[in-house]
Amino acid sequence: MRNRILAIAAIVVLGLAYVGWRFFLHSTHLTPAIITPQMNAHEAISPDFHARLSRLLNEQNGDDRSHRPKLIALTFDDGPYPIFTPLLLEQLHRLGVPATFFLIGRDAEQWPELTQRVESNGNEIANHTYSHPNLDQESDAQVREEILLGRDTLWKLVRDPAIRVLMRPPHGRYTEATVRVVQKLGYQFVLWTDDSGDWRTLTPQEIENHLRAHATAPEIVLLHSGKLATVEALPGVVARFRAAGYRFVTVGELLGRVPADQINHPAKHAV
Repeated sequence: MRNRILAIAAIVVLGLAYVGWRFFLHSTHLTPAIITPQMNAHEAISPDFHARLSRLLNEQNGDDRSHRPKLIALTFDDGPYPIFTPLLLEQLHRLGVPATFFLIGRDAEQWPELTQRVESNGNEIANHTYSHPNLDQESDAQVREEILLGRDTLWKLVRDPAIRVLMRPPHGRYTEATVRVVQKLGYQFVLWTDDSGDWRTLTPQEIENHLRAHATAPEIVLLHSGKLATVEALPGVVARFRAAGYRFVTVGELLGRVPADQINHPAKHAV
C-alpha cells in the first residue's frame, strides 16, 4: 500500500511539474499572430498570471490541429525601395506568388510609381505607419497619428482595402495601449507565426533552412523588402512549401478563410 501511495504521489508531482513548466516557459511565448478589433488586448498579450493562464488554456483546448489548412502568407515589411523592391516583385511574379507588403507611408510617398507597381503585380498593400517609429515609445495620440497618416498617404497612391484594415507595428514593437489604439481604429493587428530572421545578415540558405524548420499551418512569415538574400531564398522556399502541399495567399485572403484562433494556434508541419 505504501509503495502504491508513493507511486501515485510521484505521478502527481511529475504532472504538476509538467504543468508548471508549460505555464512558466511555454505560455509566455504564446504571442498571437493576429489580434482582431474584438479581442481582449490584455488577455492577448499581457505577461501577468491570469492572461498567461488564459492563453495556455486556449492553446490546450483548441480543436484538432492536424486539420489546419496549409496556407502560407509571405509578408514583406518596409519600403518600397528603388532597387530591392523591383527585384523582389520580379521574383514573386516569376514564382506566381502573391504577397502582402506592409509599406511605410513616407517611403511610398517618395516612390509612388513603385508603390503602384506593388499593387498592379497582384500583391496586397497594408499599413506599416507613416514614419516607422517605435510605437512602444509613442503616446496614444502619436500612435493614432502615425497609423492614420500612413493610411491616408498610401490611400492616395493605391486603393487596396487592406490599407484600412491590416496594420503591423514597426520592428514588432508595441504595448497593450498600442494594441488598443489600433483596435479602436478598426484594424487587424498583424504579427507573424514565424520571424525568418532576414533582418539579420543571413545567407539565402540560412533563411530557407529556418523557414523549413519552423513551418506551421496556417503560416504568416515575416520577411523584409530590402534584403537581397531574401529575394534569392524565395525560389527554394516556394518550391519546398508547394511540394509539402501549401498554397500561397495574402494575409487578407488568409483571414477570410481561417479563423484568427487557428492562425494564433497553428499546427507544426514538416516541409
